[in-house]
Order: sequence, then C-alpha cells, then structure tokens
Amino acid sequence: MLAIPTSWFLLLSAILFVIGAAGVLIRRNVLIMLMSVEMMMNAVNLTFIALSRHLHSLTGQIFVLMVMAVAAVEVAIGLAILIELNRLRQTTDVDDVASLKG
Repeated sequence: MLAIPTSWFLLLSAILFVIGAAGVLIRRNVLIMLMSVEMMMNAVNLTFIALSRHLHSLTGQIFVLMVMAVAAVEVAIGLAILIELNRLRQTTDVDDVASLKG
C-alpha cells in the first residue's frame, strides 16, 4: 500500500490556511469571517496530525483535541455575538460592528 507523503498534507494545510486568511481579510460578512477562521484552525489541525504521523508521536493529536475544544467555544461565542448583532442592527456587515465602539 502506498503512503501519502507528509509534504502533501502540509501543502494542503498551507492552501487551506491561505484560503481562510483571504476569507478573513477580504469578506465583510461576520458569518463568512467565522467560517474562514474555522478553516484556518482546521488547517492547523491538519498540520498537527501530519507531523504527528510523520514523527510517530501522539503529541500532535493531543494538540488537535485542544484546538477542537477552543474551536467549539469560539463558534458558540461567535454565533451568540452574531445573533445579538443581527437583532440589534439587522445586519451582519463588519462595518456596522465598527460603529458600536463608542
């Protein structure tokens, strides 16, 4: 059975991370930005798993579990803020969120 090289996983992870970063920087919708942050976290998880597999260590998999817990909390808090923002302003545009500062 042929094994997929670790470099392919790292390349896929880099591509996913760049797509996620572009989504955060370019898009103005808060929901799209949250999904882009999730994509970036999953890219980091893929890197941890690939390097854990390459080094024959479980440390990377333990870090992935911790990142998944942080991602779950981030989604819960982000969606709660998004729902309140939508109730208050009837929009999910980031420029309207900036007007809430003061």
